[in-house]
Amino acid sequence: MKRIIFINLFLISFIYANLQIPASPQKHPIALINGVIHTITKGTIKNGAILIEKGKIKSVGKEIKIPKDCEIIDLKGKHVYPGFIDANSIIGLVEISAIRATLDYAETGDFNPNVRAEIAINPDSELLPVTRANGILLCNIVPQGGIITGTSSLIMLDGWTWEDMVLKRNTGIHLKWPSKRPFFSGFYLRPKSEEELKKEYKEKIKKIKKFFEDAYAYMKAKESENEFKKIYHKTDERFEAMIECLKGRIPLFVHADDYRQIREAIDFFSQFKIKIVIVGGYDAWRVADLLKEKNIPVIITGIHTNPKRRGESYDTPYLLPYRLYKAGVKFCIANSANAFSAPNARNLPYKVATAVAFGLPYEEGLKAITLYPAEILGVNDRVGSIEEGKDATLIITDGDPLDIKTNVSMAFIQGRKIDLNNKHKILYEKYKIKYERMGILNPNSLKIK
Repeated sequence: MKRIIFINLFLISFIYANLQIPASPQKHPIALINGVIHTITKGTIKNGAILIEKGKIKSVGKEIKIPKDCEIIDLKGKHVYPGFIDANSIIGLVEISAIRATLDYAETGDFNPNVRAEIAINPDSELLPVTRANGILLCNIVPQGGIITGTSSLIMLDGWTWEDMVLKRNTGIHLKWPSKRPFFSGFYLRPKSEEELKKEYKEKIKKIKKFFEDAYAYMKAKESENEFKKIYHKTDERFEAMIECLKGRIPLFVHADDYRQIREAIDFFSQFKIKIVIVGGYDAWRVADLLKEKNIPVIITGIHTNPKRRGESYDTPYLLPYRLYKAGVKFCIANSANAFSAPNARNLPYKVATAVAFGLPYEEGLKAITLYPAEILGVNDRVGSIEEGKDATLIITDGDPLDIKTNVSMAFIQGRKIDLNNKHKILYEKYKIKYERMGILNPNSLKIK
């Protein structure tokens, strides 16, 4: 039986492996000239140039000094943006949601802060080249399952192994805050009664309180070797993983949508002085004043969704980014990090486009998937904008990347030129030829640039 399972997994690894070869490290300077450079932090530079050396942005501006051994790429008026960042993803941990053998995003048990998402990443996933072909070059990989689901890591969507792909390990620990009230999701209502939910809520809160108290006691005991040996006989990997969070060095990502959950979580963690980030945040606009007062950012995950309560306007989820922007709350826009959304991770720019259509300023929309997620994840010194000294993680487009008609024509991750071919493009070309031969399609009517 074990032999059959092993053979099946071995075959699946080939059936669902992408054919793109990871890019090699940058070997010589590259100059991108005659482009429209959207720096994000310092405005737009028309007819600008960028010099890339050793994976970093060496210089950017209208006039730059180009070395003799430099490869020059004339962009001919195309647009340059920082690579987009998805701050909430499970790409690389799931391939096909209906095939269990391709899923590796959740652990059993309630408290797993020591679970590391990055070591389970499949670098050969077909979803990676499809996603990066639309400009998403960085993803924060978030484990699922239980109450404390584990630690997330920010990865680059190119590399032979997970070690090659990781930009920052341990961006934070993730906790799913329980709810004690029924909460609509479109036309679906949780089958549990309000009384059952309240009972379950109390039990989970009790468990969370005990876990954090125990983790804090463990951390304090570690400060004294003698006291630690007296109380604890061996290292507890779960509590070890909590120390950085308890000391405020990394955030606790609290997944919560209902405003009651958000308030309760903020009140609860104030006693531990833990730096928290709200993930989901459907009702965040209802407690915007509190979030601003406490300087708590929100990772918005529900833009293309239905209203969650009877009587809510159809545009409630679309207006959330605009409402947080008006209230002065820091936020970014991300995906939902579930098995069904992973194949559609490439649509992240269009979620931003919807938010822009419903009031969010365009420049704020771009920042919501570039600079702001970089700041929330603690990597804004490396990515999120086009500035000297930062990683040369960039995309070149033939138009506005929030417009579905725009194509990403070129991409660089740390100065490495990325192969943007993928299964979608291959199938497009295949069936385009089929219908051309049948005389149904004009050969010049459709073309992937």
